[in-house]
Amino acid sequence: MTRSEFILFSGGAAGAECEFGANAERHGIEEVNFTFDGHAPARHRGLRFLNHEELNAGDVSLEYISRLMSRRYTDSPTLRKVLQSIWYQINNGQEIYVVGAILPDNTVKGGTGWGAEFAKLCNKPLHVFDQEKGAWFTWRQTFWSPRTGTDLPVIGHAHFTGTGTRVLNAAGAAAIADLFTRSFK
Repeated sequence: MTRSEFILFSGGAAGAECEFGANAERHGIEEVNFTFDGHAPARHRGLRFLNHEELNAGDVSLEYISRLMSRRYTDSPTLRKVLQSIWYQINNGQEIYVVGAILPDNTVKGGTGWGAEFAKLCNKPLHVFDQEKGAWFTWRQTFWSPRTGTDLPVIGHAHFTGTGTRVLNAAGAAAIADLFTRSFK
């Protein structure tokens, strides 16, 4: 595949999503950032505003997500729209890359966790860079498998999703940059 065939799907939010987008741009990869009215994305390249009808298509029960994630989510209109836009990111990507933290219950911390769980439900390849552990992990149906050395993930599908924490540290930023360098030499 040539670079012109690749598309990053993200949300353009500050932190990991912004870093994924900046790396996509540096490597000549197209970028689609799903957003909605009233949201202030940090990236403006490839913005795709979701209308009310589209957001509703990505709606999911907060009660279901809370049960699935073993935590409570507040029922605010903004949070609901964020979760709906994450649905579009995951639905459009053929493989999913997340930067965050894997919790002891095998979920990923924060709102990003919904994206990771949705990727699991859809049986999409899911890779998480755990900033606290400083390492990549791949979901293997029932457990997280560490990735090291020559086994580090490489973007292999034309349509991929990059998402994650708003609190990106230096290790997380470096992991994203290294992922793009490995994938698009």
